[in-house]
Amino acid sequence: MQVIETLAEGLKRELKVVIPAKDMEARMNERLEDAKGKVRINGFRPGKVPFAHLKKMYGKSIMAELVNELVREKPTEILSERGEKSATQPEIAMTENEAEADKILNAEVDFEFTLAYEVLPAIELKDVSGIKVTREVVDIDEAEVTEQILKIAENARTYETKKGKAANGDRVTIDYLGKVDGVAFDGGKDEDAELVLGSNRFIPGFEEQLVGVKAGDEKVITVTFPAEYPAANLAGKEATFDITVKDVAAAAEVEINDDLATKLGLESADKLKEVVRGQIESQYGSMTRQKVKRQILDQLDELYQFDTPQRLVDAEFDNIWRQINTDLQQAGKTFADEDTTEEDARAEYRKLAERRVRLGLVLSEIGEKAGVQVSDEEMQRSLFEQLRQFPGQEKQIIDYFQKTPGAAASLRAPIFEEKVVDHLLSEVKVTDKTVSKEELMADDEEDASETKKAAPKKKAAAKAEVAEGEEAAAPKKKAPAKKKSADDSAE
Repeated sequence: MQVIETLAEGLKRELKVVIPAKDMEARMNERLEDAKGKVRINGFRPGKVPFAHLKKMYGKSIMAELVNELVREKPTEILSERGEKSATQPEIAMTENEAEADKILNAEVDFEFTLAYEVLPAIELKDVSGIKVTREVVDIDEAEVTEQILKIAENARTYETKKGKAANGDRVTIDYLGKVDGVAFDGGKDEDAELVLGSNRFIPGFEEQLVGVKAGDEKVITVTFPAEYPAANLAGKEATFDITVKDVAAAAEVEINDDLATKLGLESADKLKEVVRGQIESQYGSMTRQKVKRQILDQLDELYQFDTPQRLVDAEFDNIWRQINTDLQQAGKTFADEDTTEEDARAEYRKLAERRVRLGLVLSEIGEKAGVQVSDEEMQRSLFEQLRQFPGQEKQIIDYFQKTPGAAASLRAPIFEEKVVDHLLSEVKVTDKTVSKEELMADDEEDASETKKAAPKKKAAAKAEVAEGEEAAAPKKKAPAKKKSADDSAE
């Protein structure tokens, strides 16, 4: 076998592989000899089939098998001998000329094919001891814990039917039918819908017009959907709602006590406070982690500058671009609405894709050199999380991860990345800084505001990291319906 390098430009490689016809014929003859004693052909005793007849009948099919085996096995062998790693599956090209292919199967000409691929760049790891990060920490006081418990208690509070008019804080049970220009729209109808007045769950102006209603009342209210409403057919439109009030109920007093804890499945108020404090700590800890991680990635990005395999960048860009266009479509917006152009947005997201790929390669190299491993137990926990998010679809999800090539890697990658970040945190200088919750959340709020633009202004995240707020921001207020399609009035 002869391997000839025909292209070595940057990370791009192209090889011409030539396997002499005599070698192909020798391999074929070996298999024919092996098959001689096994095949059964009418008119011949077992093992007595003339070799020429055997070759005439099975030669081409055996050569076809050999060709398939060679193009499947040789690329890995060749790259290993060259000490190279391909960024993606190498592209293999063979002759498409039928006459030429027939000559190969008859061992009349050499078998040739080409390999085209990009090599993973060699990464020389650099000293990270100069990296400095600030870990922002929030001290949680009792007032915040109490405030959070009160919010939980409000969601769990009971209501008792009352006589008289509904006031803010009361819960009304209503049937409603929404119309635009007198025509009912999808998602604008519900029965026995429960709404706490003043909760701001529905679109502006809806709840206010129900203050003062009584059980049995029928009323028509008029509201205007926000201009940025995600359902394009309703955005900015005036609508009427036919309302039938079925019940008005007053809220019971909220108290933080053992009874409340029991109602929530806990043994005591003290245990409830402990659980809520832990949840708050976890929430702030997640924000702190993201900000620390971003600082590390930003500084790694400055340390490492090298060419990235364009096929990996293309694949990453395609994923990002698909999500951006989906978000815009769901929001009923265009790039012009987001104060940018498709060309500028493409350029920005191309940079994001390049950064993700580059940092992904760096983190992979750091993790490999540090001996970072992802255990089977960690993979199982990650799979369990996937199953927990989609109840009733457990079998389909398990089948997907068992049968889809590369699916398991999508579970492993984020675990591996977080463990590499943990390793880096033990190598870099970390300074703790006590901040208020407002200061901790400030950057995230700025990021969320900035990402309303189609082209992101914030710094990119590493490969496999999904930066918070990267999706197109959607209005949080609900219209009076419970379906969750972007095309109806629910969200």
